[in-house]
Amino acid sequence: MKKLVLLVMICSAFMLHAKSGKTPYLDRAEYIYRKVWNMYRVPKYGLFSEYYPNSYKPDLTYFQDNTGKKAQEVSFLWPMSGVFSATNVLMELNGKKYKPYQDSMVVAVGSYYDNKRTPPGYQAYPVRFEKSDRYYDDNGLVGIDYIDSYNTSHNKQYLAKAKEVFDFIKSGWSNDFGGGVSWLEGIRDQKPACSNGKATVLALKLYQSTKDAKYLEEGKLFYNWMMGHLGDSTLHIIRNSLSTINGKPDNVFYTYNTGTMIQSSVRLYKITGDKVYLDNAQQLAEGSYRYFIKKTDKGVPYIDDLPWFVVVLFRGYQELYGVDHNPKYVNAIIVSADWAWKNARDESGLIYKDWTGRKDEKKQPKWLLDESCMAELYARIAILKGENK
Repeated sequence: MKKLVLLVMICSAFMLHAKSGKTPYLDRAEYIYRKVWNMYRVPKYGLFSEYYPNSYKPDLTYFQDNTGKKAQEVSFLWPMSGVFSATNVLMELNGKKYKPYQDSMVVAVGSYYDNKRTPPGYQAYPVRFEKSDRYYDDNGLVGIDYIDSYNTSHNKQYLAKAKEVFDFIKSGWSNDFGGGVSWLEGIRDQKPACSNGKATVLALKLYQSTKDAKYLEEGKLFYNWMMGHLGDSTLHIIRNSLSTINGKPDNVFYTYNTGTMIQSSVRLYKITGDKVYLDNAQQLAEGSYRYFIKKTDKGVPYIDDLPWFVVVLFRGYQELYGVDHNPKYVNAIIVSADWAWKNARDESGLIYKDWTGRKDEKKQPKWLLDESCMAELYARIAILKGENK
């Protein structure tokens, strides 16, 4: 553990002296990434704070009861996973440089691992502090981070962890309303796109990494449930959830739910060669473009949603671009991210939640997830642009 911390410190020092050159998006990704490590890191626990500054402790409203939990000394699992995801994308660009960070993130996410309940899974807050709820969508994020870590490092322990996460998620499957899993373990008032969409992506990534037909069948089960129960056939985007109280889907739409299904559609097309999946991906991309993307009075495209949600949509756009080479969708978000870099940063270099810069957020505390996802986004753009060091 001491060696790992030393390696991370050495890498951090190296990153501080990185100079801009012919890799502008990679430079941006590394700049934001080191900001996250330098400003949010809580060395005492090897974890990250929910906000910068860490003295800011607002009510957090992204939980089942929606009553508002206070931000604590370290972040909850969802924001922390954003750092893990960014690390994995940077690993694709420079595996040697970012391997110590990836290993450190595996240690960090292990802090949330709860094996006292059966089956084992990851809870919302580190187990050393308290027992907390276990969300299926959080676990989907962890599983995706693990399988991505396996694909860049070939460490079989990470593959085993990804499989274990999928088993936890599948334990929440129930056959009412055609299948699917709920949001929170033990509470079955809804079956949301966030849990089921991430499970779809995880299952398909597991299949592509293992060629185990079980995961392809599981991926198709989740995919068909998502498209059949939450797909809007008029708007061609994905609804947020299905109520298990009245059996009706809600008409709330978030970018990331459609993003996961674009990803899943592209992967199913690549796996099966069935053009229906490519058609689905292209319909979802166009539907999301029409519904979500707006323009400022200066003509700059933007999406009025959480930055991390937009980055998950970009994941889908990026994978679709890799197949059909239509730059329309990725370019809209790239232009928005370019504008944010130049017009929506505070004195410390952190990026505003509102990428348009129309709101003055210079003195506002910044959420970990809003910043870590920007490192991921710029790294993904760097991959698209063929940048490397």
